[in-house]
Amino acid sequence: MLKRIVCSVVLMGLAATGCQKKPAAPPAGAAMQGMPVQTVAVTLSPVPQTSEYVATIKSRRSATLQPMVSGVLTQIRVKSGDHVKANQIMMEIDPRLQIASVESARATERQKKAVFDYNELEIERQRKLFEAGVTSREAYDQARQSHDNSRADYEAAVNLRKTQEEQLAYYTIRAPFDGVVGDIPVHVGDYVSPMTAPATLLTTVDEYKDLEAYIYVPTERSNQVRLGLDVELMDNQGKLLEKSKIDFLSPQVDSSLQGILVKAPVHATPEILRQAQMVKARVVWSTTPMAVIPVLAVTRQGGQSFVFVARQQNGHFAAIQMPVTLGDTVGNTYSVSSGLNVGDRVIVSSTQFLVNGMPVIPMPGA
Repeated sequence: MLKRIVCSVVLMGLAATGCQKKPAAPPAGAAMQGMPVQTVAVTLSPVPQTSEYVATIKSRRSATLQPMVSGVLTQIRVKSGDHVKANQIMMEIDPRLQIASVESARATERQKKAVFDYNELEIERQRKLFEAGVTSREAYDQARQSHDNSRADYEAAVNLRKTQEEQLAYYTIRAPFDGVVGDIPVHVGDYVSPMTAPATLLTTVDEYKDLEAYIYVPTERSNQVRLGLDVELMDNQGKLLEKSKIDFLSPQVDSSLQGILVKAPVHATPEILRQAQMVKARVVWSTTPMAVIPVLAVTRQGGQSFVFVARQQNGHFAAIQMPVTLGDTVGNTYSVSSGLNVGDRVIVSSTQFLVNGMPVIPMPGA
């Protein structure tokens, strides 16, 4: 009986051992599952070689209005931003003293004219008397001298009157051409004068028809800068405002800036570019074929730029992290000056999850 119980226990133990068998080991060489990723082949594309500078927009016709005479400002008929026509009255300086001078000059002219007219008659009378032998030559010569003197006095009076009238015109400030009024720093009642240092600034008038971008190129670029180079004008956010070309190159170097002044014509409307506005100017020196990659492919660590390249290793693909040197952006791509070769397949998806050497599976069609 005891022997039968022992045999039963042994059989139960063997059955329990059979139920707890270890699972079979995976076959040798099986690989870890890779992450599906999208890739793009590195290609060559024309990339402009550029430099970026600060440009100032200026009008080819820009006038600074200052008084030509001294006096109290009595009227300001315009305000900043107004569009004015050529010869339109903008301001007036109190002209009363000058009007008095004009009237005095006119009175002097009338007086001199009366004397001249009398001497015109007198010399004719003296000539007849002299020819008739009634008066001497001396009397006739004196009459002729008086006539000539009165004529000179009259002509001088006429010129003085004209000068005073022209001077009176300076008390009315008119627009020199069609344009837009700038800042007006003066007020009615201010005393303005051309004799102060500097002369009083009344305002400015700018014509927006012919604008130019003033760009100072460093002297170290003097062997590259030339007429016809492309210029791209951009705002502070990098938005392209206008494309132009250099049409003026200064033969001299600005001693204070150590730069060469170049100009490019601007045809944008005043709503886009204005007089004295400062913008970014990108000068395109040349266009060179360079490797380009999508912006999405680039990651940065500690100031260094990297991309992940899908490469075959031991029969499967792995994400290999490559440091790259980036150039300018071209649309939605970066130019690459070093770190990649044409044909490399850079990964453009799930880059935030990748680590160097991680298995990946390039998706079909990528």
